[in-house]
Amino acid sequence: MILIFISWIYILFTTINLGYSFNKIISLKNKDFVITAILGLFCTTILASFWAIFERINIEFHIFFAVLNLFLLIKFRAPISEIYKTFIAEFLQLHIVLKTYLIIISFLIVAQCASIPFVIDNESYYIQTVKWLNEYGFVKGLVNLHLFLGQMSGWHITQSVFSFSFLYKNFNDLSGFCLLLGNIFAIQKLSEYYKNGNQNYLVLGLFPLFNIFFFQFISAPSPDIPVYVISFIVFFYFLENFKNITSEAFNLIVILVLFLLYIKSTTLTFAILPVILFLLHFKLLSKKLLLPIIITVLVFFIFVTKNMIICGSPIYPSKLFKSVTMDYAIPESVQGFYYDQIKYFGFFLTADQYNAMSVTDLFLTWISMPKLNGLFNKIAVLLIIIVPFFIYKFQNKKTFWTLYFVMALQLALFFITSPQYRFFMNFILFFSIFCFVAIFQNKKVIYTILALSLLPTMIVLFVPINLNRFANHKFMLEISNFSTENILYPYQNSKSNSPFRIIQLGNLRYNSPIKNDFFWANGDGELPCVDEKQIDYFKKYFNTIPQMRTNDLKDGFYAKKLSENE
Repeated sequence: MILIFISWIYILFTTINLGYSFNKIISLKNKDFVITAILGLFCTTILASFWAIFERINIEFHIFFAVLNLFLLIKFRAPISEIYKTFIAEFLQLHIVLKTYLIIISFLIVAQCASIPFVIDNESYYIQTVKWLNEYGFVKGLVNLHLFLGQMSGWHITQSVFSFSFLYKNFNDLSGFCLLLGNIFAIQKLSEYYKNGNQNYLVLGLFPLFNIFFFQFISAPSPDIPVYVISFIVFFYFLENFKNITSEAFNLIVILVLFLLYIKSTTLTFAILPVILFLLHFKLLSKKLLLPIIITVLVFFIFVTKNMIICGSPIYPSKLFKSVTMDYAIPESVQGFYYDQIKYFGFFLTADQYNAMSVTDLFLTWISMPKLNGLFNKIAVLLIIIVPFFIYKFQNKKTFWTLYFVMALQLALFFITSPQYRFFMNFILFFSIFCFVAIFQNKKVIYTILALSLLPTMIVLFVPINLNRFANHKFMLEISNFSTENILYPYQNSKSNSPFRIIQLGNLRYNSPIKNDFFWANGDGELPCVDEKQIDYFKKYFNTIPQMRTNDLKDGFYAKKLSENE
């Protein structure tokens, strides 16, 4: 816990330096502490992505990073110091309730990050993705070793920078740092609401009410957390700048949306928001489009390059661009299998069950799911029904109608592909708060509810709770609780303690966990690592096995088609 806190001090120092410098270079005129740090995370991600094309993200990168930090601090020492002074002054001016809340939630976030990680995807590909980046950078055809490695998020690239693997092996908590930034930003806006009466500030300010939900993701580098945090910030700036916008505000929204897209491609509908702003303010913004175009092209180039190296195709998983692939791309049959499995998984159905159902049957199956999946699916449908009434009655503005239709589009798209509630949870949370603040705005009521929201968060953190009644994944039956053993050192990156055995398959020598919780899990094995069951499955049903392209792991993998005798 203490080591995590120390690492976050360095991360904050670095992101503020980079964020301020980025502000200065592109003339954003942003003075917000949290936005500066998020822009610093964006810069870190872009720099590390370029680096990973050629080299590993390890001590060599950090030497470059340290020199860059030192240079920026020397060049911009006075204005950067002013950012810290302004933030401290703003914190001291907060109401005692908000000040106390921030102190307590900061402690709880760090404590949760130091506990056992239990996000299911952490065991399947988060850990392994970061390790590959730390040891080799982007690796050609890495997807052939494990299909999930093709999903490498921009957030995992950022985590690979701040995992400090050359110093210590158990830093895996960047999502917690991001949640802390989100809480700080929200509390500041909540404080400002009671000065300016602008309800956009209140909606954003109640983001921390859902910390009990967010806490289930922050002990691992889940991309969902930065998506939720940045989504709310994008919502806020969209609402605030819909009628009157400056080129600086537009550029900030574009950068935040690009960061979202690079973190998680399932946020594609957010691209609609800057397009709408551009069309509404065409005369003003069309004269200053060079900067957002350059940044957009840059991020798009990195995104496609990353995918072409790791997956051998521009977009993964996708049945598009079949003609634009590398020789180490996974076979079409395997990618088709994976694409379809994602779709079936959203309904918890087999391929035969899915194909036998009508759209109506699928909807009824989806909305009647048990436990958390069914609960959030029902809430999503309920919001689609009632939000128009709340907008018409309380905030009949084009801004909220626009966000409502984007939410409906997001839900429709994911119903067709993979309707997992976490993919549209940002809209569920935002419009739930919107409906709430339409009725409750009293300062005492809001502060009381905010303070009380800490209780379930603390209970979940310190009291063992079985999730069998709530969760659909057996792997996630027990929430990780904080232990005094983790006051200084955080828990290891994996909740699994399974030993590994070395298996030779052709020219591939890999580590396979002896005991595993589920089919796709790898744990924290040495590279290359994949479960033997997965290898055997694709060998049996697709007649392919992963093989090294050369004798060097950096040169990656390809899918070898087996002959009848092999």
